[in-house]
Amino acid sequence: MANLLSFDKTIFDAVNESEAAVEQKLNCDLLYYYGDIRSARLSFFRNYVESLVAAEGKHAALALCLTTTGGEVEPVEKMVEIIRHHYESVYFVVPSTALSAGTIFCMSGDRIYMDYSSSLGPIDPQVLDKEGKYLVPALGYLDKVEELVKKSQNNTIAPGELAILIRQDLAMLRYYEQARELSQALLRAWLPKYKFKDWAVHRTTNPGTPVTPEQKEERANEIAVLLSNNKEWYSHGRMIGMERVRRILRLEIDDLGQDKGLLDNVRLYSDTLSEYLGRHGHEFLIYNRKVGV
Repeated sequence: MANLLSFDKTIFDAVNESEAAVEQKLNCDLLYYYGDIRSARLSFFRNYVESLVAAEGKHAALALCLTTTGGEVEPVEKMVEIIRHHYESVYFVVPSTALSAGTIFCMSGDRIYMDYSSSLGPIDPQVLDKEGKYLVPALGYLDKVEELVKKSQNNTIAPGELAILIRQDLAMLRYYEQARELSQALLRAWLPKYKFKDWAVHRTTNPGTPVTPEQKEERANEIAVLLSNNKEWYSHGRMIGMERVRRILRLEIDDLGQDKGLLDNVRLYSDTLSEYLGRHGHEFLIYNRKVGV
């Protein structure tokens, strides 16, 4: 990370200028997050947010410009607690991809900004394998074990498949189930509290009638179950675009493309930082010009 201190001044100038423009447009502090989500990064995330809060000119709202392939679900819950402790409103800006745990993170926002090329993903949390070395998608394991169990019940399981099933660690399988359950529970808690807080009346079914708390909870549960259904999405890394989020999940998304100036500044901000990090092999960065690197 020390190499980041030698950023070309032209790059920093462009990034900082676009960051300021987005902040002014959305009336918020803007925080750039690039990389996977892991428990080991929690203290750094907390300290960085606290430094941003202490900087001059703090806003009441935070926009998190998030680019991630996902990660662990447990630190997402803590990151939400951290930013909600300091900010009244939280927006998520997704210039490219916020997959898996990143999608769970986005569901804690009051607003989600995407454009036609942005993607969320199935909420298939990544968990450490039994050696504690590698992150693996939990739902993939559960789906395969379920398939083998059904084959066993139907007496259609091959000897090699039976051997694989017998070798499964039941404690690890329960751990995978708990990750799935936590992912769904967080969406059921966050969506009614934040994303649906201003949803007062129905617009399609029984238009004009008041939306009840129970209906908000029902919608949140539908979204949580659908996003964790691998039979719907097939792949852990499936990219779910803005229009599909709106059509299938029936979730309101703010289209960055409706404001060309905002879209241009978000892309300049994110693409410049992301491309630089990629060229130099850096896998993680949190950034705001008031705090630095």
